[in-house]
Amino acid sequence: MNPSPISLLIVDDDPVFALYVQQLVRVLGQELPCTSAWVDNAEKALDEIRSGRYDVALLDYNLPGTDGLSLLAAIQEFPVAQQPAVIMLTASGSEAIAVEAMKRGAKDYLPKVGLDLPPLTRAIQSALAQKRLAEQVAAYNAQVKADLDMARSLQQSLLPDTYPCFPRSAPPDQSALRFCHRFFPATELAGDFFSLLALSDTQAGVFICDVMGHGVRSALVTAILRALLDDLAPRVPHPGQFLAEMNRKLAQMLRRQEGPLFATAVYLLVDIAAGQMQCANAGHPPPLHLQRATGQAVRLAPPKQTGPALGIFPEAAYPTFQIPLAPGDLVLLFTDGLFEVVDADGKEEYGQERLLAAARQRLRLPPDRLCDELIAEVRAFSGAAEFNDDVCLLGMEVKP
Repeated sequence: MNPSPISLLIVDDDPVFALYVQQLVRVLGQELPCTSAWVDNAEKALDEIRSGRYDVALLDYNLPGTDGLSLLAAIQEFPVAQQPAVIMLTASGSEAIAVEAMKRGAKDYLPKVGLDLPPLTRAIQSALAQKRLAEQVAAYNAQVKADLDMARSLQQSLLPDTYPCFPRSAPPDQSALRFCHRFFPATELAGDFFSLLALSDTQAGVFICDVMGHGVRSALVTAILRALLDDLAPRVPHPGQFLAEMNRKLAQMLRRQEGPLFATAVYLLVDIAAGQMQCANAGHPPPLHLQRATGQAVRLAPPKQTGPALGIFPEAAYPTFQIPLAPGDLVLLFTDGLFEVVDADGKEEYGQERLLAAARQRLRLPPDRLCDELIAEVRAFSGAAEFNDDVCLLGMEVKP
């Protein structure tokens, strides 16, 4: 079966030169079967490319009403599969024009003066090879993007779209615990996530996690941690034991990985009936406890009560400490992307002290508004609309 001939578009306002090129193309048929068409201006060239499929375009730099570089830029706007591989033709043989054309996407260039069969053959073969490679790369990138979009959608589905109620039969407006969250992934796949578990009518498990890095590796670790969470939380209610078991299992899974890979986390066991929380921390920024009855705001960070990040030391221990919980209290859990932003000059970090002060100033606000104002303040400090790292902010309020 003979391969389809190469379709060639000649764009040149000199009919004599265009006829000469067409004659060369016919001779190429013995080695490189081609069909050719000729247009004499940029507008006709774009119409031809838009309506048909050309493999290669021989494009003159000097065209009436425009220049070859402008036409080249217009061709780059077409879908990759529809773009012909462009070979720039220059009457002057200017290297500056040739270099600029290559920068803008031309696959090769040829001087018009002395144009002959060998250089034309070489240029067409080289341009076609580059075009095939570009199409393969574009197809691969499209597939990767589709895979990442699906992975991101699946990852987003791990975040709750509704919050549990306490007791579980209560309507949301009568739940003893109320939640809100804000989540801003920095890339297609995030390394942050949180989960809320209704362990009983009066007990809630609250978990927040930040996996090192971004991208596919981090997303896979978040999926592993989510599976471990669902498995362990109902069976191991003690926060310290829960993190120790999660750490042991994660370390076993990651032991063959090259390079460091770990996650920080906080697990809270909230007991509404007892009026207390139990907390264990694996190298994570300590949550904020806003005590509205007394007007105080503190970090949940007792001395020497934080264990190492998950996945590093298989036998690590995670102390558990208890905190009284009163009606009206609000607990804020967050990942480090919220406060590890720098100002517009890149000299000063926002930091945890500023975050605590900002939360203290807004102690009496409803949780949703408080979270929104904290996000707005951090963004104003950095002068940027987007965060450079994943940000997860979770609020839990005890019904007044």
